[in-house]
Amino acid sequence: MKALRDPDRLLSDGLAAIREQFKVPAGFPPAVDAAAAAAAQRVPTEHVDRTAMPFVTLDPATSTDLDQAFTIEAAGSDLLLHYAIADVAWFVADGDPIDVEAWSRGETFYLPDGKAGLYPRVLAEGAASLLPDGPRPAVVFTTRVAPDGSVRLVGAERALIRSRTKLAYDAVRDEDLPAGFADLSQRIAQAEDRRGAARVDPPEQEVEHDGNGHFTLRLRPLELAETRNAALSLATNMAVADTLYAAKTGLFRVMAEPDASAVLRLRHTAQAFGLDWPQGQSLKDFEAALNQRDPAQAAFMLAIRRAGNGASYVPYQDGVKPWHSAMAATYCHMTAPLRRLADRYVVRAALAVANGQVVPADVDAAFQKLGPVMAKADARANQIERAVVDLAEAAMLAGQEGKSFSAMVTDLGETGARIQLCDLPVVARTTAHAVTPGEKITVRLDRADPIRRELAFSRIA
Repeated sequence: MKALRDPDRLLSDGLAAIREQFKVPAGFPPAVDAAAAAAAQRVPTEHVDRTAMPFVTLDPATSTDLDQAFTIEAAGSDLLLHYAIADVAWFVADGDPIDVEAWSRGETFYLPDGKAGLYPRVLAEGAASLLPDGPRPAVVFTTRVAPDGSVRLVGAERALIRSRTKLAYDAVRDEDLPAGFADLSQRIAQAEDRRGAARVDPPEQEVEHDGNGHFTLRLRPLELAETRNAALSLATNMAVADTLYAAKTGLFRVMAEPDASAVLRLRHTAQAFGLDWPQGQSLKDFEAALNQRDPAQAAFMLAIRRAGNGASYVPYQDGVKPWHSAMAATYCHMTAPLRRLADRYVVRAALAVANGQVVPADVDAAFQKLGPVMAKADARANQIERAVVDLAEAAMLAGQEGKSFSAMVTDLGETGARIQLCDLPVVARTTAHAVTPGEKITVRLDRADPIRRELAFSRIA
């Protein structure tokens, strides 16, 4: 999961308990493994040869389930982004054992000590992954990016590609990347600014041992290459979303603005971290200036992510414009089909529409059913993520019982007040009732229980 990594497996017992509690699958049924092994042998026969194009991938160094590869070429003042997406549908047929199992999972579940994949490794990290060890089948989407950052889908085809190299965020150099990579990402970023988009890319939380018998949570800022790479995916997703909406079909990602109570809690959280958020300034304007390399601002970015109303999936509806508030655009998910079930169907629909074909009936039918399936999977993934963060916070504070902490009250509930510690990215509850949101208090840590993933604080001042 992006929100937390534990490279040294410092919390293995607690993570095992989380896996058991949330029934995280440890593997696949034999029938699914057998079907995947057979599907991995399927030879591409409907793909044009694009192996001469200089595609590359850019991911975390350890990733092997590679959904995307890309190359960029100039077209006058425009840039053409050729974005290759793993052709999962070539290997997975509707109703086969792999497909049935994928519908039961919805997405890949990430924990610091490993993941539970949407598809078996022989496909997700082998035949369907865009690894640089041989030709791979893909669906290549070509998006024209204008100087002002506006995007338009101009082509889609099934193609055989060969990635030139597997680049890693923490080691990539500018000269390793296709010409136009930085320019394209800058165009997309500038277009986001003009739209008033409010994407928040908080740093990762990493678990470390401090050498004195305690755990710590360290915030790791995203690499510049990660931020720029996200722009390529965003450009393609937006171009495909516009194309599908115009064709009156599709599955879209939508999200409402944070409500007034969430914004008020965030104002109190900003106070807790000592951040100056002027009255009258919108959340979008304030977060646009946040620096993830500043510890307090980085922690606040995490708080913004937690405060959102949450995104959901909706099928096309006549007369309803799907809208994603953080993107400030019509938006869809389709660039990670190895990790999200819905993307496989959006890719199939976009491929059909881009080539003047009718969207397959089973894809249209899937759009009507995927919303609840993906909502359930997202909820499960969020529960796992929250449990992991709770575990890390409890482990970090274990042994510090009796210590005092400054905290800001962010809101009230029936069981007490929710507080944000001022010096740590920790949100917890206290039994204090005679407090008001926005009030700064001092609390004592009474209990830190990593086994139960619980923290207990009481007010002392």
